[in-house]
Amino acid sequence: MSRRDRRRPATDPAAPCPCGLGGSYGECCGRLHAGQAAPTAESLMRSRFSAFAVGDAPYLLRSWHSSTRPASLEFDEELSWVRLDVLGRTGGGLFEAEGTVEFRAHYRDGGRPGDLHEHSRFLREDGRWVYLGPIAP
Repeated sequence: MSRRDRRRPATDPAAPCPCGLGGSYGECCGRLHAGQAAPTAESLMRSRFSAFAVGDAPYLLRSWHSSTRPASLEFDEELSWVRLDVLGRTGGGLFEAEGTVEFRAHYRDGGRPGDLHEHSRFLREDGRWVYLGPIAP
């Protein structure tokens, strides 16, 4: 098994989606990774968490705002994203142009548990939701 194969545990459409909503990957975040637009800022944030979990760097780069997008993205092979908790959100709805989502993303790094707590800002760019970046505390 290649290193890339180990990074993609949920690309089976029938597997549980990493974002935690309870559906299958194919019916949930997989369709967004395949090109369907996220309808809300929260759905984009959940799909980005899933992209980190399955190692989908092209999707992460496509869903990053052009003003803050890095040139490339590499994954730490020791880090695996295991659970997402959405703590709150403002705006980011179907007919809005910006929104925020506060979340806690749980991971394992070399077998040790950890978490990332972030309050993120999302904007519409060319009609699609994109991740702008974290809001400073």
